[in-house]
Amino acid sequence: MGASYQPLDPQDLKPSSKNHAHFLSNPVISWLCCGFISLALLHLLIFSPSGTQRSAFSPLLQYIDDTYNFVSSEPGGNESCNYSVGKWVRSPGYARRYNATECNVKESHDCIRNGRPDTGYLDWRWQPAGCPLPAFNARTFLRAMRGKHVAFIGDSMARNQAQSLVCLLAAAFRSRLVYRDEDAQHSYNNWRYAFPVHDVKVSYYWNPFIVKSTGKSEDESIQESHVHLDTPGDRWGADADTIDVAVLSASHWLLNGAIYHNGSEVAGAHNAPPELNYTGLGYAWPLKMAYRTAVERLSSSSRPRTVVLATFSPAHFEGRPSDSPTACTKMEPYKEGEKEVDWISKELRDIVYEEAEAAKARSVAGASATRIELLDVTKLAVMRPDGHPSVYMHRNPFEHGVPERMYSDCLHFCLPGPVDTFNEILLQILRKRR
Repeated sequence: MGASYQPLDPQDLKPSSKNHAHFLSNPVISWLCCGFISLALLHLLIFSPSGTQRSAFSPLLQYIDDTYNFVSSEPGGNESCNYSVGKWVRSPGYARRYNATECNVKESHDCIRNGRPDTGYLDWRWQPAGCPLPAFNARTFLRAMRGKHVAFIGDSMARNQAQSLVCLLAAAFRSRLVYRDEDAQHSYNNWRYAFPVHDVKVSYYWNPFIVKSTGKSEDESIQESHVHLDTPGDRWGADADTIDVAVLSASHWLLNGAIYHNGSEVAGAHNAPPELNYTGLGYAWPLKMAYRTAVERLSSSSRPRTVVLATFSPAHFEGRPSDSPTACTKMEPYKEGEKEVDWISKELRDIVYEEAEAAKARSVAGASATRIELLDVTKLAVMRPDGHPSVYMHRNPFEHGVPERMYSDCLHFCLPGPVDTFNEILLQILRKRR
């Protein structure tokens, strides 16, 4: 599928060597640099550019930040804040932070380009109960991740968040596409971007079960998926020793079901054709095993790294057919108490909590260098039925009238949109002190 894949060479992730001291040893150059730096700082003080504004001084300001560390370090994330509990508050224009077309997101998530007429879904921010959640700051993220490889591993919601992060960063800093599958049908399934100023790489690995899978997960024309619960995914598994931060996200495909293998044996299945006569496993145990295998692989070396387990982000079809043009047409978030987290979303969230706690305990007992964190997005996602592409996953869907049937995307979020908040929380998690 696509181009032949080569595992990432750890040498490619080493920071580039720059001898700044030698560069400044020339007194004339040093004098000129001081002059330019003074002008740049004066410009910064007078015009106060925001994180996403790109003035003529941006490259110089980036160089100053990278070389001289003039921008004072901000304190770490709020360790006592529970970002998973809160409410959406109206904040006009808050989420209008990038142009999704410019950062090459999947076309079906580029709602503005596709003609979605209402943009009110961009006018909300998440307010945790009892503590602030700062707006995403690209410079803060890149400085915190300097020289690191950040990888999103999982299903299409992992991709949704990964593309959001690349867009938030690329709105303020130069980016470079390092790799993308050549097969047009799967070109959004595996890719990597680099942010040279801070030597940060952001990758996405399509692996909807997190662990190794074949069949439907590779070719949707195949009826079943075969999932090997004891084996990491091929691509991210090959690169695991180069990953500094891994964000794991899976659940939806496990709900749909698969045939599960453990070693050379078939352990059972979930939602498999009855004529196959496999032992029914449900989805809970396979989900636990998948997260456990992934965390163990990422914890198998002495390299310090952070593994973040993301919770379930539910869809909002809410009883309507997926091919109905009227699915997920709500135009505002749910208010507190208007929509409860359903039992299956709670169960999936609880499984991730349990695995995160178990992984933390194993990490402490084994004196592992791996740090385990939890990204709980379930409630804030439940409350945003307005943030999906709906029929605007297609360009100008009503150009020729209103069709009787048209698929609506009520699972993924528009970009920009509510999923950007996932990365605001991720930034605070990554900046916490251990």
